[in-house]
Amino acid sequence: MKIKDILRNDFIVSGDIETDISGIKYDSRKVIHGDMFVAIRGENFDGHDFIEDAIKKGAIVIVYENNSLLITHYSLLEKYPDIIWIAVNDSRDAIAFLASKFYGNPSEKMTVIGITGTNGKTTTSYLIKSVLEHYGRSVGLIGTIKYMIKNKIYNAPHTTPEAPDFQSLLKAMANSGCDFVVSEVSSHALSQKRVDCTAFKAVVFTNLTRDHLDFHHTMEDYYLAKKRLFTDLFREGSTAHVNIDDSYGESLAVTLKNQNKKVFTYGIKNQSADISAVDIKTTFKGTTFKVRIMRDFQVEDSEFEISSPLIGDANVYNILSTVCVLLSLNIPINIIKEGIAMTELVKGRFEKVDLGQDFLAVVDYAHTEDALERLLMAARQLLEAYRFTKKTEAMINVKKQCFSFGKSPTCGKIITVFGCGGDRDRGKRSKMGEIAANLSDFVIITSDNPRSEPPRSIIRDIEKGIKVDNYIVIADRDVAISMAVELASSGDIVLVAGKGHEEYQEINGKRYNFSDRAALENAIKRTISRPSFRGGTTGKGAEMVRC
Repeated sequence: MKIKDILRNDFIVSGDIETDISGIKYDSRKVIHGDMFVAIRGENFDGHDFIEDAIKKGAIVIVYENNSLLITHYSLLEKYPDIIWIAVNDSRDAIAFLASKFYGNPSEKMTVIGITGTNGKTTTSYLIKSVLEHYGRSVGLIGTIKYMIKNKIYNAPHTTPEAPDFQSLLKAMANSGCDFVVSEVSSHALSQKRVDCTAFKAVVFTNLTRDHLDFHHTMEDYYLAKKRLFTDLFREGSTAHVNIDDSYGESLAVTLKNQNKKVFTYGIKNQSADISAVDIKTTFKGTTFKVRIMRDFQVEDSEFEISSPLIGDANVYNILSTVCVLLSLNIPINIIKEGIAMTELVKGRFEKVDLGQDFLAVVDYAHTEDALERLLMAARQLLEAYRFTKKTEAMINVKKQCFSFGKSPTCGKIITVFGCGGDRDRGKRSKMGEIAANLSDFVIITSDNPRSEPPRSIIRDIEKGIKVDNYIVIADRDVAISMAVELASSGDIVLVAGKGHEEYQEINGKRYNFSDRAALENAIKRTISRPSFRGGTTGKGAEMVRC
C-alpha cells in the first residue's frame, strides 16, 4: 500500500509519499524490509530510542512524535536522507489511524461488540459468541484467554493487542467471513488508544472495581480510561449496555443519556434497569433465573427464564449483559435462551475440577478484591444450597466430617488458596487478605506471579489485612494446593484463586510452566482413594471436629 493512501492531514511528511510499504511495526525487533516503523512510548521503553535499530532492520518509513526526539536524534534525519520521515502529534493516535487504514478499515465490514469493565469481560464474550454461533453466525473473538477466528485458536499475549495487531486480527476475521467480532477491551488498551478508529456497533460496561492502579494510579483515571469506549469511540448508530448496579455504571448511563446516546441498562438491584433478574437460584449444577424486560425491545415476552451451567450472581450479571446486547441486535429470545444454556464453562472462570471426589474443587481467575469477594459469595450460595435444599439419599446417609477452623462446627467449609501478583497494585493485597479470611473458613496464602518481588514480601502485605486466626502460609503454590485438598472433607469447597486459565508462573523475569487446574487435579488424584476423614495438622487456629 502506498504511503499517500494512509496519511492524515495533520501528519508532516518528508519524503516520497508514492512509496509502497509492506507493514506497520512498533517493535524494532520485528521490522522487516519495507516496513513503516512507528515510535510509540510504552510503560518501560520509548520507541524513539530504537529508531536506528528499525532502520537497520529495513524500515523505510519512520513515524515519530514532534516533541519526542531529542537534539541528538535529529542527526538521524541527516544520516538517513533516503528514509521517509513522518512527524505526528501523538504516535499512539497515529498508529491506530494508520493501522486501520492499512488493513482497509476492517471493523466497518463486521458487527464489532466491545466489552470493558474490571470483571466479567471474558465470560460475557464467550456467552455472546455462543448465542451468535447458535444463531448460525460466524464469530471472531479477541480476549484474555485466546483469540479465535471462527474455530481456529491463537495465543493471546494481551487481552487487547496493540493497534496494528488488533486491526490485523480484524482483517483476518473479515477475510474469513466473520459476521461478528466480540472483543474484550482493557483499560490499558483504551488508555493507549489501541482500539481507536474501530467501528464498535455495541459496547458493554460490566463494572469497575479496584485494579490496575499501578498503571492508572487513581480510580478516577481508571474510570476515565474505560469511559473512552462510550464517549471518544462511540459512533452514531451504536448502542451502549451498562450495569447500573455498579456506581460507576450508573453515573456512565446518566452521562450517556444526557448526550442522547442509545443506552440499555441492566441490573439485579436497581429497579430502574431496562433488563433485570429475579428469582435467582444457584446450585452445584448451575444457575436459573427469570429475565424481566422493562423496556420495549419489540419482543413477545416481557419475562422469560434462563438456565445456565454458570454459577453465582456474578454470572447472572454476565448473562444479563449478554441478553441486553443480543436483544438490541434483534436476536430472537429462544435463540438467546438456547445459546446461553449451551455455553460451556469458561476456562479458569469458576472452573470445576471433578475427578469423582466428594467435595467441590474450583479454579478461578479472581485476582482483585471485588472478584475474590464475588467468588467467595458464590461459594457461600452453593453451601447454602448444599445444606438446606439438597435432599438426596447420599447426603442423608453420608457420614460427614469437617474442620471448624475456629468457627462453629457446621458441615461444608470453604478452603481458599490465593496470593497476589508482584510488581502490581500493592494497595489491594491487604484488602484481599481481609476478604479471603472473613468469607472463607480456612485460607492458605501462597505465591501467585511474584515477578521481581520476593514472594514472602507479598505475603506479608496480604497478612496485614487479616484480623482472624484462620490461615496458614505456604509460599510454594503447588504445595499449597495439595494442602487444601488434604484438608477437604465431604461437602467442602476448595477454591484456588488468582491465576485461572494461566499456564505459567512468573518468577524473577522467567515464566515457568504451572497450571492451577493441573496442580489441583494431581492433588485430588493422590488423595481420592483415601478415607474422607483426613488427619494431620491444619495449622494456625484450626481444630478438627466431627459434625
